[in-house]
Amino acid sequence: MYYVLKVVITTLLIVAISEVSKRSSLIGAILASVPLVSVMAMLWLYVDTKDIEKVSALSTSVFWLVLPSLVLFVLLPVLLKFGWGFYVSLCASISVTVLSYFVMVSALNYFGVKL
Repeated sequence: MYYVLKVVITTLLIVAISEVSKRSSLIGAILASVPLVSVMAMLWLYVDTKDIEKVSALSTSVFWLVLPSLVLFVLLPVLLKFGWGFYVSLCASISVTVLSYFVMVSALNYFGVKL
């Protein structure tokens, strides 16, 4: 039952942001840009494990991986402005973002930062 509650709360949050965005892209963007998913993941992790080391490690990893995730938000509107279709633009943006994650993780490993 607890697992179902976590899924329902998380799902409702995503649906709420989507619905708010239909009315106001600014408010939707503010809600979406707040790291609610990360905060909820840390909350659920702590509630499940009571392990602050795991929460700390997750928080640090999220910090480093936010940087390559920004590629999606830069590339998607650029591709759309160039006339690419939505789904093609989204897939291309996600693909380049995944590549950016690999580059970031490799660079962090090179400098001794372990995620």
